[in-house]
Amino acid sequence: MLSESGTSGAGERIAITLTINGEQRQLQVEPWTSLLDLLREELDLTGTKKGCDHGQCGACTVIVDGKRVNACLALAVMRDGAAVTTIEGLSSGTLHPLQAAFVEHDAFQCGYCTPGQIMSAVALIAEGRARTREEIREYMSGNLCRCGAYTNIVDAIEDVLAARSLPSQEAAE
Repeated sequence: MLSESGTSGAGERIAITLTINGEQRQLQVEPWTSLLDLLREELDLTGTKKGCDHGQCGACTVIVDGKRVNACLALAVMRDGAAVTTIEGLSSGTLHPLQAAFVEHDAFQCGYCTPGQIMSAVALIAEGRARTREEIREYMSGNLCRCGAYTNIVDAIEDVLAARSLPSQEAAE
């Protein structure tokens, strides 16, 4: 496809604005750059992992405008104006409750999938749909763990869900 200048557009960059971990960033990206590659290779936010690069493992899960997204499947230019939260932006100073629960329940072994698991679980809790172990498993099914720490991952998520529901239960009594 030719641009207005008559060139193929190869090497041309597109200006986008993203709010990444609360910081607005003006960026120039090539049209084919995935959100994952932008985060890891251009912004050095390497907590988000590149697993399968086909959207099948969930290692690259980030939160975009409040929703879980496989960053390997999202073109950065298509997310212009979005708010992106990565594992690096999840907490400041102290661990996020899910990070602490993952540590407490040993919900990781090799740790490679852990950032994607945690980001997916944060969005899952915010969605408010999962109330049982079975629902947690179902809604987390897009995040794979080759080490098989699923029981501990579900335990960690359950603990955070239970802690979130305590204040509202106590207020009702």
